[in-house]
Amino acid sequence: MRDGFLPPSQDGDVDLTPLRQNRQYRLLFGSGLVTGLGSAATFVAMPYQVADITGSYVAVGVLGLLEILPLVVFGLWGGVLADRLDRRTMVLLTETAFMFGVVVLLFNAWRGDGAEVWPIYVVAVLISAIDSLQRPSLESIVPRVVPANQMPAAGALNSFRGSTARMIGPAIGGFLIALGGVEAAYLFDLVTFVVSASLIFRLDRVPNVREDHGHPLEELRQAFRYVRTRRDILGTYICDTLAMLFAFPFALFPFIAEQYDATWSLGVMYTALSVGELIASTTSRWSKRVVHHGRFVLFAGMAWGLAIGASGLVGSIWWVMGCLVFAGAADMVSGLFRMLIWNLTIPDELRGRMAGIELLSYSIGPQLGQVRASVTARLTSVRGSLVIGGLLCTGAVGSMRGALPELWNYDVRAHQRATDSLGT
Repeated sequence: MRDGFLPPSQDGDVDLTPLRQNRQYRLLFGSGLVTGLGSAATFVAMPYQVADITGSYVAVGVLGLLEILPLVVFGLWGGVLADRLDRRTMVLLTETAFMFGVVVLLFNAWRGDGAEVWPIYVVAVLISAIDSLQRPSLESIVPRVVPANQMPAAGALNSFRGSTARMIGPAIGGFLIALGGVEAAYLFDLVTFVVSASLIFRLDRVPNVREDHGHPLEELRQAFRYVRTRRDILGTYICDTLAMLFAFPFALFPFIAEQYDATWSLGVMYTALSVGELIASTTSRWSKRVVHHGRFVLFAGMAWGLAIGASGLVGSIWWVMGCLVFAGAADMVSGLFRMLIWNLTIPDELRGRMAGIELLSYSIGPQLGQVRASVTARLTSVRGSLVIGGLLCTGAVGSMRGALPELWNYDVRAHQRATDSLGT
């Protein structure tokens, strides 16, 4: 065996068994795909509308700043609720709340020239809070409805679904904005939420199986104590946060499109990242042979930074797209190995609360990153923000090899549960 790799195995086509045999999973998959398309369209429309109203880098970046506090508060609380309540009910209630937020955006957009920024900011906070409450429950449903032997296939299908939604959804958003304004994108999102909620309603109940519940704060402290004992997992959180803090480019996309006089490219830039993710996810069979997952988390984080930095040096919108495709592929590789470390080694009884902590790690970084990118662009330029951020990301992630050797030395073979899952 070569160092860091398991012996090669025979890999077949994509395993569709969970979709063919599991009604519960089909409903979850369909709901996630539909709502992902709509949410991606709104994700494009909100910063576009703020940029259109204000023309300010900082005003767009504030969207990310406003979403940080709800992520911290409600993400942790959502993890506790996921371990206490019926998860289907939690998801259904939050889907309904999402619809209310999109209705507010829609009515504000219908005001035309009278549309204001503050309702967009309020809904951004609301959406962040709702998503933070929902996601731990949603992620914790899958292990309850999918048999253990189908979990690898379900994980691959979830990655494919997410990449597809992120690839097609922004393009739909950009097309709808060009066709009928931001209100068309918001209306599309509203329709998708109605469809998604109807699918979730058809799910069987997913009641909590734990009978002994301590005080919520004590349960959170238990999860954080576990993180302190797992510096490899802590390293995955820090790596992702640093990469997004220094090199998350989304707040700059409206201004990149304007700089290249290519309004059409706004939605395509978001899609380019997802194209890279899709390419990486559909060619990731090699990842099954990797045993040092942490090293690939760091390698991919550095590649993300280099790609974002390079996008500020090129001279064509098409080269920008190419850099973003590469960045998306790197992000998917990083996410794949982070999820392997989490899903193969975290005890089931901590899954909901750890999902809440995971939510913070991959959500706070991008929100702070939007502020960082916007402020740096104001002080320098759009290109300067991309280059500086990319270099800072590459350096910070690279330094983690020495700062957190537990992540670099992580070996999946040291965890019996993970080794059994890999069939070794």
